[in-house]
Amino acid sequence: MPNRLSTEKSPYLLQHADNPVDWHPWGEAAFKQAREENKPIFLSIGYSTCHWCHVMERESFENAQTAALLNASFVSIKVDREERPDIDRVYMAAVQTMTGSGGWPMSVFLTPDLKPFYGGTYFPPADMYGRPGFPTVLARIRQFWDEERDKLEESGERLLEALRERHDEPEDRLDPQESLLRTAYETIRASYDAENAGFGRGPKFPRPVVFTFLFRYYRRTGDPEALRIALTTLMAMASGGMYDHLGGGFHRYSVDAGWRVPHFEKMLYDQAQLLRAYTDAFEITRDEFFAVVARETADYVLREMTDARGGFYSAEDADSLESGAQPDAAPGTTRAHESREGAFYVWTYSEIGELLTEDEARVFRLYYSVEERGNVASDPHGEFTGKNILFAPHTIDAVAARCALSADDAAALLSSAKTTLLAARAVRPRPLLDDKIITAWNGMMIAALARASVVLAEDRYLAAALKAADFVVTALYDTERKTLARRYRDGEASNEAHLDDYACAADGMLELHAATSDSRWLDVAAALTGAQEALFWDAAAGGFYETSGKDPSVLVRMKEMYDGAEPAGNSVAAMNLIRLSRVSGTVRYQSTARSTLRALCSKVRHVPHMMPLLMSAVDLWLSVPDEACTDGACGISPAAP
Repeated sequence: MPNRLSTEKSPYLLQHADNPVDWHPWGEAAFKQAREENKPIFLSIGYSTCHWCHVMERESFENAQTAALLNASFVSIKVDREERPDIDRVYMAAVQTMTGSGGWPMSVFLTPDLKPFYGGTYFPPADMYGRPGFPTVLARIRQFWDEERDKLEESGERLLEALRERHDEPEDRLDPQESLLRTAYETIRASYDAENAGFGRGPKFPRPVVFTFLFRYYRRTGDPEALRIALTTLMAMASGGMYDHLGGGFHRYSVDAGWRVPHFEKMLYDQAQLLRAYTDAFEITRDEFFAVVARETADYVLREMTDARGGFYSAEDADSLESGAQPDAAPGTTRAHESREGAFYVWTYSEIGELLTEDEARVFRLYYSVEERGNVASDPHGEFTGKNILFAPHTIDAVAARCALSADDAAALLSSAKTTLLAARAVRPRPLLDDKIITAWNGMMIAALARASVVLAEDRYLAAALKAADFVVTALYDTERKTLARRYRDGEASNEAHLDDYACAADGMLELHAATSDSRWLDVAAALTGAQEALFWDAAAGGFYETSGKDPSVLVRMKEMYDGAEPAGNSVAAMNLIRLSRVSGTVRYQSTARSTLRALCSKVRHVPHMMPLLMSAVDLWLSVPDEACTDGACGISPAAP
């Protein structure tokens, strides 16, 4: 029988609606039951396209014995981190404090008053890998709860107090200064992987805002190394397996140092930020390589991730059914047991030979390093045995020479081969589409498309950005209350929006104003920024909280101090305020921008590389406005003619 999640809108929650676990959505009904039954809460946080979330569901949450343990001793709550990043941030900080690491699925044990006392990420179904199995963890937690509950509650209270102090602790104000930019750049440069490009060792998790900072630093200083490491990384990413060479767009990250093997989920926020990065790279270099990647990424989003009303969907899954397999449940509910990571994207050597002409197959196999036994050298889980992940280690000129062809002929064969294989791939079972529409991510995509429309001279990108902006204003914005909703799905706008929603939506409107000179979008950006200040501003310490503080179940009002896969809301807000002050001449925006920068720079003065978009805002603050770019746009140079 379906559990309580069956009436939810979140695709992630709906995936668990038929589990034997007696799941609750986050809310007072679950908290009340925990209090009345004197049970600890098991909180599971994930998202619909999370591979290891699917694994833990299949291994544990669909297991009748494990579900019986949970139902007997715990009140179990399931949360979609993309709908409720406020809950996710609090408990992720707690898990990281307890264990030194974090990730999803996140598994946290709470007192009935929501204080965390134990947590982790993925737990295997039995004791293995040197880790306790999930049933073992459940038994131990229940034993401790019965025998030493006071200690667990005290531990949870201490942990929450530490988190509150970390986010409320005042700092001496630090004015934005160029030395911060130098320190951030030197640290980023020192982490550059000279062999494979990118930053740090594998796995490689791109932070697209690093490119924004490097391009701005290059513009400020003329340092060619800043430009080189940004461009070589962008080239490596787009040549490797992380890029979808047939359909366009980027997978989430590379599991190896060399960009060969991706984690196959596709997130809207990655497409938006990387579209912006490749657009900027093209604007600087005029190298068509970057323009092609930018266009293919934008076209993928418009083709596969766009709602009829104009909004943009959240993600496509890493997993899908292999060709010929039949799903064991309706899409969007319980995960199909035959699904495998990357099944939609990988190819066998023989498939390519069957679908292409002999000449096409030869060029395609050489260009994308397709091998008869598969091209994945390290495959510990056996997901890709005998399969090929497309990556492009050779130039078309090199392939043409090996095939005794002209470069034009080789390119024509490669193009026709890609068209044929894309059509063949289209009839495979597609990965699950998470079709909820997130305000912040839509703001990112609107901004990226608006900017790309100018630099790439593509009117259809501007049309898509305008349609999406109209959707945000009409479907997600309450004009009477002047507030945003976080999520839209299946005709319903819901969940209080957070700082990143307001900031990213305002950024999108500012880019639309820059692209169109239509004052409507400047007015919307100003209205959103005003609401943002009313809801989130920290008058005592400066900067913005992530949440409004209206929901008593969110126990800590946090300030994000890291520009990660998604930029911190404060970084986006700082950039917006500077731009608004310059385009409108309003002193209040300049004053709030300065207070924000001073507060945040004091927090990251020793690690400014942690917030590269904030450092981009510092650079913008210290820069003389460009007469050809008077709105202080985030681009590197005046718009291309």
